[in-house]
Amino acid sequence: MAVLITVTLVIVVALVFDFTNGFHDTANAMATSVATGALKPRQAVLISAVLNLVGAFISTAVASTISNGIIREGPGGIEITPTMIFAGLCGAVLWNLATWYLGLPSSSTHALFGGLIGAAIIGAGFNSVDFGVVLSKIVVPAVVSPFVAGAVALLATYAAYRITKNARAKGSEAGFRHGQTISASLVSLAHGTNDAQKTMGVITLTLIAAKYQASGSGVQLWVILACGLAIGAGTYVGGWRIMKTVGKNITDVQSPQGFAAETSSAATILISSHLGFALSTTQVTSGSVIGAGLGKRLAVVHWNVVGRIATGWVVTLPAAALVGGVAAFIASTSTVGLIIVAVLLAAGGVTFYALARRKPITSADVAAPEPALAGVGAGPGSSGSTSVEGTVA
Repeated sequence: MAVLITVTLVIVVALVFDFTNGFHDTANAMATSVATGALKPRQAVLISAVLNLVGAFISTAVASTISNGIIREGPGGIEITPTMIFAGLCGAVLWNLATWYLGLPSSSTHALFGGLIGAAIIGAGFNSVDFGVVLSKIVVPAVVSPFVAGAVALLATYAAYRITKNARAKGSEAGFRHGQTISASLVSLAHGTNDAQKTMGVITLTLIAAKYQASGSGVQLWVILACGLAIGAGTYVGGWRIMKTVGKNITDVQSPQGFAAETSSAATILISSHLGFALSTTQVTSGSVIGAGLGKRLAVVHWNVVGRIATGWVVTLPAAALVGGVAAFIASTSTVGLIIVAVLLAAGGVTFYALARRKPITSADVAAPEPALAGVGAGPGSSGSTSVEGTVA
């Protein structure tokens, strides 16, 4: 009975993580489309939510990487307990909430992996983690993917402006905005094929660790459905804080740039999902936005913002690992320890929510300006302008 309770608790927290992943990463798919006015904020998150759910059913290659890859479990491996997995999820959830509050597009992927790795090391030692898989399917793609997506977006943006010759012309802008509806939808679909699977892999790993599922077996249908619904629901909530950073603070995104960034992101993520690479959607889309900014002549990329984002990327995995390790140390002591960790997780979530309520960011803060104001620079006399608009002016 104790094992069943622990497994149930793990599944609940895993779905909570999936929910936070949804609103944390909504910005990755839709920020540029909202910033350019191609989609209204609520329209964007609804489309993204539906396609995240659809994407969850397309492939389970990434889920297999997690459930049968980074953690050595089963015959001949280390016994990973549901308590360790629960602790790892705590680290991931808390990091997601912290970076969401800060408006920092950090990687939910690396938060999850960091939490699991930290908990596994504390609970079962360094041999419990297959660092070869971590290097080949997590670290290397994390380093390479932003540059690949950024380079593709840079070339695509340059080509778009060259082909149209005057991408700011009314007809060209309208065409690219319509194209963004499709390209943003592809990113959402790609996000579902990659990010929803990570939680599927965690739940499958838990079921295997608890002996409710055979080692090496695939993801069950109810797990796919539950994870798809959780990430879709989280997406519909709307991650306005991070969406503002990606859509407005990195560079002043125009429709051709948004289309190029979204197309580049979708292609990169879909290919990685097919290969089983647990890619960070955050890093791919941020890299694409930076590349799109560099691809437009005289466009401004705010490197101070990029620096903050890059710092978050570097810190995410070890920070989540530290929290996951501490949680594993406390939770593994007894049932009381498990309850203490669960209470601390809930308290942390409530704290970040309360802090966010004090300085709210809504859909109005990320929406594109009305047509009558489009193209008007935010000069010194304008109020409420962001650093992006002030610099561009």
